[in-house]
Amino acid sequence: MLEDLHRIFLGDQSPAFLAEVLFRTVIVYFYTLALMRWIGGRSVAQLSIVEFLLVIAIGSAVGDSLFYPDVPLIPAMLAILLVVLFNKAVDQMILRSDRMTRVLEGEPQIVVTDGRLHHDRLRSQGISMSELFMKLRDKGVTDLSEVHLAVLEPNGMLSVLTHGRKDQAQALALFHPPAVSHDRITPPPA
Repeated sequence: MLEDLHRIFLGDQSPAFLAEVLFRTVIVYFYTLALMRWIGGRSVAQLSIVEFLLVIAIGSAVGDSLFYPDVPLIPAMLAILLVVLFNKAVDQMILRSDRMTRVLEGEPQIVVTDGRLHHDRLRSQGISMSELFMKLRDKGVTDLSEVHLAVLEPNGMLSVLTHGRKDQAQALALFHPPAVSHDRITPPPA
């Protein structure tokens, strides 16, 4: 019975391996924390596809090195560094090229124009009507006719410009039509 419990909780490792796990965790945690602080970060709700991929890749490299005795720290640390460096290169491509931004992160999609839904764009983005309505309610919209533009951003967030806010934004010069191409603003056919 005692041997079974040892196998279940520690596997083939001796209890002394727990000290090694602690040592590995401290090293990899602070190493990864330093790299993450270097690349910067946003909250999880605002992660782009590229950033989400970064989190998955680093999580995989970090996780394996923490508790597998046959995964040495230096190769794991090198893998983490390479993922971070690759992400930095992708970030630079995104900063320098609008085309690369569209390719790597996607484009915002206008899903509501002047109270009318763009069903085709919702379908192509995999957004259901109930999810769109939930996001609109979250933005304080109670009636679809209030919406001048609703834009599904590449990170999954919904930007909403209501008719009242449209007038305010134009008065404050906050809304510039070139930010959204005119052909994409056109309401869908009735």
